[in-house]
Amino acid sequence: MKIAVSGKGGVGKTTLSAFLVRWFASQGQNVLAIDADPDANLAHGLGTKGASQLIPITEMKDLVAERTESVPGSFGGFFKMNPKVDDLPEKLAVTIGPGIRLMVMGGVKKGGMGCVCPESVLLKNLLQHLILRRDEVVVMDMEAGIEHLGRATSKSVDCLIVVVEPGRRSIDTALKIKDLAGDIGLQRVFIAGNKIRSGKDEDFLRGALSDFPFLGFIPYDDQIIDADLRGIFPEDMAAQTLAAFEEIAQNVMNLKERFP
Repeated sequence: MKIAVSGKGGVGKTTLSAFLVRWFASQGQNVLAIDADPDANLAHGLGTKGASQLIPITEMKDLVAERTESVPGSFGGFFKMNPKVDDLPEKLAVTIGPGIRLMVMGGVKKGGMGCVCPESVLLKNLLQHLILRRDEVVVMDMEAGIEHLGRATSKSVDCLIVVVEPGRRSIDTALKIKDLAGDIGLQRVFIAGNKIRSGKDEDFLRGALSDFPFLGFIPYDDQIIDADLRGIFPEDMAAQTLAAFEEIAQNVMNLKERFP
């Protein structure tokens, strides 16, 4: 399966991504965890030792230059648009647990709406390879934008999960993500509600996002918030919270039967 997780910052998308990575691994699957958010936190969310020492691919200037035939750190000029990437997962993915490997993409932080630069071209080609050519489960923790996904890859993404919390800004972000997904032909967009305090919060999200199918709702849990603040995987969570995460994971797995 190829799973992308997105949403407004702070809604809990990295926590859900980390849980899905661990859950699929617990089912005997080989999982490749991809941190595709410029503000990389998935390594911490997975409880990876030495997470802060991992170097994002976009900061590997010599590698970017070699593969794109560009000048390190440069913008503009000529460079290769179809760099070799098929060997990078084996070279760069870090084993962090049984059946789990992690790659940290990094991001290209520039003003405006993005750039066509060696770093972004390498990332886009690498994600395309991971989605189209790899046979393990791939879980991608993405930013609110999905610019590194394209039409060539969208039909092979089994689902784009948008994590939302009860709040107008979170809902507005979800609607924008759905529009972006539609622009590249990605139709399998689902919602996971998080930080749910009551049935009223659940009803609010269902009403505001009535055009989306829901995978489940995760209750507000201080243990999850505390783990997020500490940058660790929430090993201890309430039984109700664990059941909610597992329901979402099972619903994601069931999608493979609906969309083989």
